[in-house]
Amino acid sequence: MRRIVRVLAVLGVVQALVVLSLRWVDPPTTAFMAANPEGSIQQSVPVEHVSRNFLAAVIAHEDAQLPYRDGAFEWDALWARATAHLSGEEDPSGSTIPQQMAKNLFLNQELSAWRKGLEAALSAELAAFVDDRRMLELYVNYAQFGPTVYGVCAAGWYYFDSPPAELSAEEAVMLVGLLPSPGHVQRAPGGGMDFEVEDGMGWLSRSHVLNAQARVPRHLDRLGFTPVEDAGVEGLASEQEPSGDDCSTPPQEVTDLIAAEGTA
Repeated sequence: MRRIVRVLAVLGVVQALVVLSLRWVDPPTTAFMAANPEGSIQQSVPVEHVSRNFLAAVIAHEDAQLPYRDGAFEWDALWARATAHLSGEEDPSGSTIPQQMAKNLFLNQELSAWRKGLEAALSAELAAFVDDRRMLELYVNYAQFGPTVYGVCAAGWYYFDSPPAELSAEEAVMLVGLLPSPGHVQRAPGGGMDFEVEDGMGWLSRSHVLNAQARVPRHLDRLGFTPVEDAGVEGLASEQEPSGDDCSTPPQEVTDLIAAEGTA
């Protein structure tokens, strides 16, 4: 029993150190990326070099309370989600950004109550160690935007031939629309999104994009970039000094993918 306790204590310390390191370290991969049989294309970019249109759209679409909430979630919302899951009802609110990050980094897509409970615990720990600015930075760098495309750096260049700093409001809304269902879309010839994919499920990704186009612009018109500033991201992307990690040129893997698909 003492050995078991010691092993569990060591594992707990290691796990806490891994989570703490996320304050500064960009992980080389995530559980979701590693589990993708088709591989993954991802390159991190500092959040200051990401279009404020895109950051504001992400907050509006995924977690409007991120800059204003203490912790990873509200307990009432978590209880409502757990009750709905156990009774087989539709999720009433969806995961917060910290919950999504915990799932993407460490877990899988299983929908069991056990996994959701573990997700809640990990997200609470993640929110305790990582501030809102860094949480947003991690999210936009590791969220999935296509069958093998992860992060805003790769996504901006793949769909729109654009660095993340220059994404327009319209492009930003289309990208965040992919977040609920990123696996059924490809680059259109010359740029843009093509939902006529082989698996026949393009309608699902298209419907989420259309839903975002109907909802998110109203939030952007009403709140502007205030939620982004409240999350700790100051200034505009256009005001930042160029740097070696600003994704101002397309990642080679994205260029290779576009060439292989013949959609340049």
